[in-house]
Amino acid sequence: MSYFGKFYLLGLDASKAADWLFSADVNRPPGSTVYTCMLNQRGGTESDLTVSRLAPGPEASPLAPAFEGDGYYLAVGGAAAQHNWSHITTVLQDQKFRCQLIDNSEDLGMISIQGPASRAILQEVLDVDLSDSAFPFSTHQLVKAAGHLVRAMRLSFVGELGWELHIPRASCVPVYRAVMTAGSKHGLVNAGYRAIDSLSIEKGYRHWHADLRPDDSPLEAGLAFTCKLKSGVPFLGREALEEQRQVGLPRRLVCLTVEEPWTCMHGPGILAVSIASSRKVPMFGLEAIWRNGQVVGHVRRADFGFTVDKTIAYGYIRDPSGQPVSLDFVKSGHYALERMGVTYTAQVHLKSPFDPDNKRVKGIY
Repeated sequence: MSYFGKFYLLGLDASKAADWLFSADVNRPPGSTVYTCMLNQRGGTESDLTVSRLAPGPEASPLAPAFEGDGYYLAVGGAAAQHNWSHITTVLQDQKFRCQLIDNSEDLGMISIQGPASRAILQEVLDVDLSDSAFPFSTHQLVKAAGHLVRAMRLSFVGELGWELHIPRASCVPVYRAVMTAGSKHGLVNAGYRAIDSLSIEKGYRHWHADLRPDDSPLEAGLAFTCKLKSGVPFLGREALEEQRQVGLPRRLVCLTVEEPWTCMHGPGILAVSIASSRKVPMFGLEAIWRNGQVVGHVRRADFGFTVDKTIAYGYIRDPSGQPVSLDFVKSGHYALERMGVTYTAQVHLKSPFDPDNKRVKGIY
């Protein structure tokens, strides 16, 4: 996962900058890690990322830079790293915050160890207790991995028990080898980004640029939990979200799974019936979403969920009447997805069809 952008936000006004930049409350005790969004003035989502609160260290290093005031470690998706950098620096300049943004993306590598055996594997590599009480979810610690200092974060983008290791460049290979050696008796295998795509969509985790864009609000995307609207703390985009919450959502991101094929007319007098596997229909995005015989949106992102054994799609839907999209509107419709002129019945879900209670992230299998 070394392609991720890795930034430090440091300085006397870093706490004020964090309050304004991030939709969630990231001003928690050092050692905490928070998933949050960054918004624009219209309430659109410029980014989703993790923000880790830092404690000042005795020595400066790629893992723990020296700073006065407050410090935060930002981990952002690699393809959007430059976009994040530009957005943050623009906000810092506009607001005249006394803090700096440091890019350590090239100085730090990152590997993610995920799955039921991740705790057993890493317990052989890391020099700390990885139990739930000693290392809770959404926290981070500076630890030794095979003798090398790393920042371990208990996080998951695939819906499993797991940790990310953020590693100084010179230590990446020896730490990786130590992890693979420890994992050899636990069935550890290398996995790539196509696996992440499938696992994350199955879990319902959002991808910025697909499920989230600068014209999508976190309320529309089902990420209201990332917004500190219950607090009195102002943040960029808050007024737009409050207005949207008051008047209702013009659209809403929904999860759909392909169920059974429909018959489809392909021209006058020509009847075609899909004979493809009803649940293994390849979809990639931009397919039309039908509700009760009307097109109400299009698929933003789709992939195959190997655990649920179905094609999964996410897309925003609107009410053709122009009314706000309520949860009752979502639940009451009959849905279909259209691919290459053929429509397939689909089931709508308000929660992820896979582990909706988040048990696996907690290590409950």
